Amino acid sequence: MFRLSGLFIAFVILAGTAVAPAAAEDKTITVFAAASMKNALDEIDAAYTARTGVKFSVSYAASSVLAKQIEQGAPADVFVSADTDWMDYAIAKKTINEPSRVNLLGNSIVLIAPKDSKIDSVTIAPGFDLAKLAGDGRIATGDVRSVPAGKYAKAALEKLGAWQAAEPKFAMAESVRAALTLVARGEAVLGIVYSTDAKVEPGVKIVGTFPADSHPAIIYPVAATSIAKPEANGYLAFLRTAAAKAILEKYGFKFLVSPTT
Repeated sequence: MFRLSGLFIAFVILAGTAVAPAAAEDKTITVFAAASMKNALDEIDAAYTARTGVKFSVSYAASSVLAKQIEQGAPADVFVSADTDWMDYAIAKKTINEPSRVNLLGNSIVLIAPKDSKIDSVTIAPGFDLAKLAGDGRIATGDVRSVPAGKYAKAALEKLGAWQAAEPKFAMAESVRAALTLVARGEAVLGIVYSTDAKVEPGVKIVGTFPADSHPAIIYPVAATSIAKPEANGYLAFLRTAAAKAILEKYGFKFLVSPTT
């Protein structure tokens, strides 16, 4: 009888060991988020894990890249886009749970230079000569054909009458954070990024802010994917709380919804 009990206990322990990794895996949320969200979202995710025990696997990249990866079957639970266009694209491809979508955040775009640059304060207005300001140097931003920050930058420069002359000087990066790095390293004399990006990079300084009416409103929508695990619903609810709002606003984002408790 003693031996049988011992065998039973051993079986229970082994069974529990086998089940534990699967249970832990079930409590991991996979988030695909715009590169500009990294610092703020890392802090939010850590806070959510501390509250719930749910862990995260996060991929940061340009919204265009992430939307297409989700379309191709990448197992994401949540998508955070830096513009409405790529969220609309994902919804059109039936990869997003449309009722879960919330236009959560706002942002602004700024002109940056390396921290030690002689360029200091620039007035960005109609007639602004970005090409002259850059001289023989390069201007970094996200790819204007697909990366939201680049699209906003191009729209602003076109409205201000500065795009045509400045276009040949642009270095198109794969994401806004890649553009930020080019400026921080001095590989570009100027860059156009989100104000939130400039805030977290000590190697750059803001030399000008683009007028809000010079480009489409910068809106970050968030939604669960069509294959999201149930845990994604709780996480999306947390993103709307006052606790999440405090973190996001600390990094410079504008909270666009009424926070919950």
